Amino acid sequence: MTHEMNLWHDSFVKIKEQTKTIEMRLFDEKRSSISVGDTIIFTDTGNNEKAECLVINLYRYPSFEELYQQHDKVSIGYKEDEIANPKDMLAYYSKEMIEQYGVVAIEIRIR
Repeated sequence: MTHEMNLWHDSFVKIKEQTKTIEMRLFDEKRSSISVGDTIIFTDTGNNEKAECLVINLYRYPSFEELYQQHDKVSIGYKEDEIANPKDMLAYYSKEMIEQYGVVAIEIRIR
């Protein structure tokens, strides 16, 4: 199955460079239909460039705090010299949404 997702330019570049190998999302209705072996086509919101990725693995967690504890910061999109803070995800998702759906770490590889 093929899924489509939008990404901020920074994250898109890191996926293309293969430094970011985990895409973090809510485990909502849309993401619950993703399976290992599926394809995700990411679209860069800055320039509409597309990148096709294979889903390697899925990891479910009740919160971003737990997700951050299980994955290294570079794989989830941070630079080596940055501090990885799960509260950063509150810029995208409300605490209520996170509690309602839980979160998923989608391990990907660019095709």
